[in-house]
Amino acid sequence: MRVELALAPFDPAERLAEFSRTASWAGAIVSFTGLARSAARDGTLVSALVLESYRGVTLASMQTIADDAAARFDISAADIVHRAGTIAPGEPIVFVATASAHRRAAFEAADYLMDRLKTEAIFWKREEGPDGNRWIEPTAEDEADRDRWNNRQD
Repeated sequence: MRVELALAPFDPAERLAEFSRTASWAGAIVSFTGLARSAARDGTLVSALVLESYRGVTLASMQTIADDAAARFDISAADIVHRAGTIAPGEPIVFVATASAHRRAAFEAADYLMDRLKTEAIFWKREEGPDGNRWIEPTAEDEADRDRWNNRQD
């Protein structure tokens, strides 16, 4: 399970191509790319998303999430890249890829990883825009998405 904290923009297509080459034995590969939005949930403009991190702590939180996914789902590989720093609208924030013998495990592991990364990876997030800056936290919906995994038997 590969986990990376990126301080500069990355290309999800390159990451997927590299992951696919290393997982050529897999029957299924699923990937997800999250992008920075140009508008906040309330519709106000966002000129940048800033993700502050404490590298060692943030990476440890991401690795724990990856290890939990590997223990829970029948996947043989995962690649997680998460940006930190200042991210412009349209730029990738996060990339997740999972590989398994069969599609269901790859889909579920990718979904699980994103639900946990969104709510549990240790970042301090703020949106910057013409109306000022504001800190953002996971929403009740984000937490409900994560919590649904507590009620599932995989």
